[in-house]
Amino acid sequence: MSDSDLGLVGGGPDWDDERDFADAGRGFVARLEPGVVRDAGGRVVWDADAYGFLEQECPPSAHPSLWRQSGLVARQGLYEVVPGIYQVRGLDLSNITFVEGERGVVVVDPLISAEVAAAALELYREHRGVRPVTAVIYTHSHVDHFGGVRGVVDPEEVAAGRVPVIAPAGFLEHAASENVFTGTAMARRSGYMYGAALPKGPAGQIGCGLGQTTSTGTVGLIAPTLDITATGQEETVDGVRMVFQLTPGTEAPAEMNFHFPDLRVLCVAENACHTLHNVLTLRGALVRDPSAWARYLTETVRLFADATDVVFASHHWPTWGRERAVRFLEEQRDAYAYLHDQSVRLINAGHTGAEIAEELRFPPALERAWHVRGYYGSLSHNAKAVYQRYMGWFDGNPAHLWQHEPVEAARRYVEFMGGADTVVAKARKSYEDGDLRWVAEVLAHVLFAEPGHAGARGLQADTFERLGQGSECGPWRNFYLVGAAELREGILGTPTRSAPDILAALTARQVFQSMAVRLNGPRAAEAGRLLLRWEFTDTGEAWSLLLSNGALTPMPGDAPRGERPAVTLRLARTTLNAVLGGRTTFAAEIAGGGAVLDGDVQALLTFGALLDAPDPDFAIVTP
Repeated sequence: MSDSDLGLVGGGPDWDDERDFADAGRGFVARLEPGVVRDAGGRVVWDADAYGFLEQECPPSAHPSLWRQSGLVARQGLYEVVPGIYQVRGLDLSNITFVEGERGVVVVDPLISAEVAAAALELYREHRGVRPVTAVIYTHSHVDHFGGVRGVVDPEEVAAGRVPVIAPAGFLEHAASENVFTGTAMARRSGYMYGAALPKGPAGQIGCGLGQTTSTGTVGLIAPTLDITATGQEETVDGVRMVFQLTPGTEAPAEMNFHFPDLRVLCVAENACHTLHNVLTLRGALVRDPSAWARYLTETVRLFADATDVVFASHHWPTWGRERAVRFLEEQRDAYAYLHDQSVRLINAGHTGAEIAEELRFPPALERAWHVRGYYGSLSHNAKAVYQRYMGWFDGNPAHLWQHEPVEAARRYVEFMGGADTVVAKARKSYEDGDLRWVAEVLAHVLFAEPGHAGARGLQADTFERLGQGSECGPWRNFYLVGAAELREGILGTPTRSAPDILAALTARQVFQSMAVRLNGPRAAEAGRLLLRWEFTDTGEAWSLLLSNGALTPMPGDAPRGERPAVTLRLARTTLNAVLGGRTTFAAEIAGGGAVLDGDVQALLTFGALLDAPDPDFAIVTP
C-alpha cells in the first residue's frame, strides 16, 4: 500500500535528515525508572516501558514513518531545554515543563492525570532539588494540558493566593464545556483515536503521532486565578518574566504562546509541533480555522523571532538555533495556509471534500519536512474538515440530500449486490487484489445489514488491521486497529470518564444546557409544560427551567410573566455536582437534608425520568 492509497501526505520526507534524533535526545538528564506510574490503588495509569519494542527495526506491521515518529516520541525522561527550563517528556500524551524561578519552579501544562504529573515533578526534584511550585500555567483548554494539576499543587495553596494559576482568557469556559455536551460520544471515539485499550506492540498500538497515548489516572481542574487577556501582556512570576500572545481559535478555542525574553526561549503551546495537527480531530470537535492558525504563527514570528534562540512546545522536542526555529515556525505556518487556501480553491472549482482529499498534496519543500507529516492530523481528513467548515455536510448533489440511514441503505445495497454471502465472496477477491478501501466500504454495508455475519466480521477485521498497519497517521492506525479488535472481541469500552473538577467548573447555564441535550424530546413533548426553580444556597444563584414543546429553556432568576414553578429545589451547587456525578441522588439529599424541596415532588420525578443516560459504549463499526 502507498501513502496515496491511505489518503495521507503525498511524496516523501528526507530520510537522510536525522536532526530530530539529535534534538529529541539533547539535554537528557535521566529517565523515570521503571517507566511505570500507578494510582493509589496500584492500577497502572501509564507504562512507558511498554514501548521498548520501538527500539527495534520497523516491522511490516507498521508504516516506517510512523514507527520513526513513535520511537522519537516514546523517549521518556527529564530534559534540559536551556539552563533554567526543563521538560519531562514521554510520561503522557503531552509534555510538562518546569521553569526555575527565584524561589521555586513554574509548572507549564501539568499533563492529563495527577499521578503522572506527580511522578514528573518528583523526577525533576530528584535531579534539580526540591523546589516548591510557585505558579502553574495552562497553555490552552485541552485536558492533556491541565488535568494533572492536582499532582503538582494543592488547591488550598491556590485558593490562599500563594500559587497563581495562569491561563488564556476563556480557558475555564472551554475547558469545562468542550467535552460536556457531546462528551460521551467524544470519549468513546477517543478510545478509537488513541487506542489506549489496544495491546502495545509492533502489530498493535505504537503511538498516535502527537504522543504515545493518554494516561488513565485522576483528572482534575483548578480554576485560573490570572487571565491573559491581550497579546503583549507581560507578567513576572517568581522572577520569571513572560510576554504572552493570545491565539484563540487555533489548535484550541482558548490558547496562547509566550516568550521568555531573558532566556530567549519561546513556548508555542500546541500551535507548532513536529506533526501536522488536526483541523478537525477524529474524536470530534468544532472545526478549527487553519487560516487563522497561519495568521497567528505569522504574528508569532513577527513578535518573537528576533529574540528567540529556542522554540519548545507542549508536545515533542524543542528546536534550537534562531534560523532553524524561524524555518520551523514558517513551515508550520505555510502548511496550514496551504491546506486552507488550496482546499478553498478546489471548493470553488466544484470539488467535494472527498475529491479534495484525493487531489491535495503539499509542495515538495513541505513534503520533505518531517514536522508537517500527517502523523496526527492527516492532510486527507484535514482537507475534508476545511470543506466541512465552509460547505457543511451536503456536497450539492441532490442524490445525497435525502439518503437512507446506514442500516436501511446497507440492507438495500446488500440485496442489490446479490446477498451477504455473495458480497463477502467478492470482497475476499478484492482483499486478495489489495483493494482494501473498497473491501472496507462494501463489508460495512454487510455488517450494517447483518451484524452477525461471521465471514464479514472476520474479513473486515483483517481489512482494518492491514489498513491500520499501513497508516502513517497515528489516529488512523488506532481507529482501524480498535475497529478490528471490536469486531473480533466485542466492545472495548471507553478508557476515560468525565472528572468531578470539570463538572464543578461548569457555569450554571452550562449545567442546565447539559441537561437539555439529554432530554428525550418526544417523551418530553408528551409531558407538556413544566416549570422548575433551582436555588443554589452556596452561590446565591436562582434559575428557572421551562419545559415546553419538548425543549428545555434555562433562564436566570424568575420565569417571565410571573409563572409559578411546579417545584422549587434549594441546594448547594456542590450538591448538584455530586448528584450529576453519580456520587449521590436527589432522593438521598432530600431525605438527609442536603436539599429542600417545595411543591410537587412528582414534577421533579417527571423531569428526572425525561433525561436519557448517555451510552459510553455505543457501537461504531456495527449498528
